[in-house]
Amino acid sequence: MSGDTKIRWNLSVSKDTDIAIRTFLAQRDMKKGDISKFVEEAVKWRIFDLTIARVRDNFADLPSAELQVLIDEAVNSTTTPH
Repeated sequence: MSGDTKIRWNLSVSKDTDIAIRTFLAQRDMKKGDISKFVEEAVKWRIFDLTIARVRDNFADLPSAELQVLIDEAVNSTTTPH
């Protein structure tokens, strides 16, 4: 995925959310243009959070010892040179 290409979104948020984000950015000496960066980061974190929640749900019934074996295998496969 390339971060170079920008797509314009038109978003609608509540007035309270607008004030909150502008106040937050202003308190940190950030500019109006930083709203886009903030939203992009927030979306990425939310997608990550939802993905983790789904994974947890999918493995909820798996005994912890079996889950640990799967985790160890996955870690080993990514750290072992091929």
